[in-house]
Amino acid sequence: MRVFNGAEELVAAVGSHLGYSDWFDVTQEKVNLFADATGDHQWIHVDPERAKDGPFGGTIAHGYMTLSLIPVLRHSAWGPGEVKMGINYGANKVRFPAPVPVGSKVRAGFELIEVTEGGAGYQIVEKVTIEVDGGEKPVCIAETVTVLVF
Repeated sequence: MRVFNGAEELVAAVGSHLGYSDWFDVTQEKVNLFADATGDHQWIHVDPERAKDGPFGGTIAHGYMTLSLIPVLRHSAWGPGEVKMGINYGANKVRFPAPVPVGSKVRAGFELIEVTEGGAGYQIVEKVTIEVDGGEKPVCIAETVTVLVF
């Protein structure tokens, strides 16, 4: 895991790849819990029997579940070191080019695009590419924005 000790080190890393996360297991239980939390119980996510005959040959994770894994994946790839606070500010772009089959593993790669000082902290923009183990295409590509207060 790569750790940055202060904003100056982050600024110096703009344009670089920050590393890859550990692999994360996508289980039916985790998908079901996400469905319960969001109210999205579409059969392609929560009904393994019906999904066997569906377009993906089994259940798949929600796209927004995949997106919501970014914080947990980031924690094993890189960190800002000592910060007072980190806030998710949003996303500039998000795409889901391929599905995430339940029972697969995903990991994320992180590229630091921009660091800007302003307000109470530093705005961090990173490109996050999530891939599924053995997959041909990324399952999520997102440009996320985080504010860090050192």
